[in-house]
Amino acid sequence: MGCWRGPSTMLACLLLLHPLPSPACPAACRCSSGEVDCIEHALRKVPQSLPTNTSTLWLGYNFISVLGPRSFPPLSGLLLLSLPHNRLKLIHSQALVGLGALQELDLSNNYLTVLNPETFLPLTSLTTLNLGSNRLGELDPGVLHALPQLQALLLQDNPWVCSCGILPLWHWLSHNREKVQEKSLLLCRVPEQVNKYPVMAFRNESFRQCQETLLSAKHYIAFLIIGPFSFMASIFFCTFMGSIIVVYHNLCKEPHFWRRPGICRH
Repeated sequence: MGCWRGPSTMLACLLLLHPLPSPACPAACRCSSGEVDCIEHALRKVPQSLPTNTSTLWLGYNFISVLGPRSFPPLSGLLLLSLPHNRLKLIHSQALVGLGALQELDLSNNYLTVLNPETFLPLTSLTTLNLGSNRLGELDPGVLHALPQLQALLLQDNPWVCSCGILPLWHWLSHNREKVQEKSLLLCRVPEQVNKYPVMAFRNESFRQCQETLLSAKHYIAFLIIGPFSFMASIFFCTFMGSIIVVYHNLCKEPHFWRRPGICRH
C-alpha cells in the first residue's frame, strides 16, 4: 500500500484513518450539526464548554438571572441566540463580546428594566431583536443606534412610561416604523390617563409641552459652566475696578508723586 512509503506519508494516513475529536457538548444539552439545545435544564449560567462550531444556541426556560462579562465562549459563527423565559435582570456591558456574527437575539419574557447601549455594540450583524414581555418602562435609543443592521424589533408587553422621558424612543420608533413588529401591542402603562394607549399613536403635538420645557443635557452642562464662570468673572471685574478707583483717589490726594500735579485737577 502507498501509505507505507515513508514516515510522513504514514502519519498522514493515520490522521485520515483516525477522525479528529468532535467539539465538546455540555452534559445538560443536546448538540447536532452546529445546533445546541439547552432548553429547560434549570441552568443558572451559560455553559462554557460549547462546541466552537455552534451556530444556534437555545437557552430558554432556565434560571439565568445575570449575563456577566464575556458570558459566552468565543463563538464566531453563532447566528441565533435564544434566551426567553429566564430570570434575566442584568446584562453586563461586556456580556456579548465575541458574538459579532449574531443575527437573531431573543431576550423576551425576562425581568429586564434597563439596557446599556454599550452592551449591543459588538452585535454589528444583528437583524432581529426581541425585548418583548420584560419590565422596560423606557429604552435608551442608543441601544438601537448600536445595531446598524437591525430590521425587526419587538417591544410588546412592556410597562411603558409615556411621559416626556419616552420622547427620544418615540422619535426613533416614528422614523423606523417598518422595523417595529407587533405595533398594536406596544402600549403605555402609566400615567393612568394613557393606560393601554398605543405608543405609536402619539403625534408631535402630544409632546409639545415636553419639547418646550425640557432642556437637553448640553444646555444643563452649559449652565453649569457659564454660571460659576460668570460669577467669578463678575467678582474679578468688581475687585479690579474697585482697586483702580482706590489707587486713583490715593494718587489724587498725594499729587507730589507726579511731575505734573495738575493731573487730578477738576
